[in-house]
Amino acid sequence: MFSSVLSLKPDKKITFFAKLFVFVGLVAYIGYVLRQQPFDWKTVQAQFKTVRYPAWWLAGLVGLMPVNWGLEALKWYILLQRVERTSYWSAFQGVLAGVALGFALPAQLGDTAGRVLSLRSGQRGAAIGASLVSGGMQFYVALVAGAIAWAYHLSTVANRNTTAGRWLFILLISLSAGGILLGLVRQKLVRWLSSRQGIDRWAIYWRVAGYYSDREIGLALIVALLRYCLFSVQFYLAMQAVGIRLQPATSASGIGLVFLVKTLTPAFNLLSDLGVREAASLWVFAPYGVQVPVMLTATLLLWLANILIPVLVGLIWVWKLRIRR
Repeated sequence: MFSSVLSLKPDKKITFFAKLFVFVGLVAYIGYVLRQQPFDWKTVQAQFKTVRYPAWWLAGLVGLMPVNWGLEALKWYILLQRVERTSYWSAFQGVLAGVALGFALPAQLGDTAGRVLSLRSGQRGAAIGASLVSGGMQFYVALVAGAIAWAYHLSTVANRNTTAGRWLFILLISLSAGGILLGLVRQKLVRWLSSRQGIDRWAIYWRVAGYYSDREIGLALIVALLRYCLFSVQFYLAMQAVGIRLQPATSASGIGLVFLVKTLTPAFNLLSDLGVREAASLWVFAPYGVQVPVMLTATLLLWLANILIPVLVGLIWVWKLRIRR
């Protein structure tokens, strides 16, 4: 493995070591916090005993998992119709295959590969563009919700309401407004990019973004918003299952910030973003006195329900993928 890393091109070496550096930083932060308050299963067990009917909270968390990925499949189905006429079930299989491949491959590469390789037609270049549009919509929803969550966080946590914190809020608002502008001019932008020499050969990947009607974009955005609300509810159920009881607005803003950090942070995929959510949760909920072992247990439950179980199911369709040029 070491020799293979050394044989990489310089730009890929930089990318690899940058990801490794950030991943080690996340693990180090978690380790630092745990050293300040060591993980103690007795604390978690005692916390569980304070929860009435924890099994019901856990059942709700796991029960919403297929709905979560079902909404993602619906979004993919809506966007895929411009590339290939397919069934919802085929779109669902492609999404699960993408989840399984995304467990091992970096960033959105695995997710896109699983979806694209599940198609029957040869329009895979356009499908890559559709997958990027789908991911971009989920990113935008997390960005807007994260901006609102950060504004609330600054109003309730005084020591984080600094100049840097306010500048970050301005940046998030600016990016949110930029997303609206990009949506309004997307067709003109696609035509302009497609006419530029030197990059026009890559137009097959982004040209599909200009084909969508406002109705299709609106429907896909609504589904993306519903999915965001759904996995926010799942996070809340995981917190309730381990006895983390905060004000609803505090919980909602904290969850929004955790998902914002997870969305903005590149996926390192040594264990499919395991570590990013944990580090973000420890930092976000630290001012509210949430015990570290309990918070880590909640995030681990969420990871098991939303990532590990779908990955195991998605492996069924990974074997059926058609790998061809």
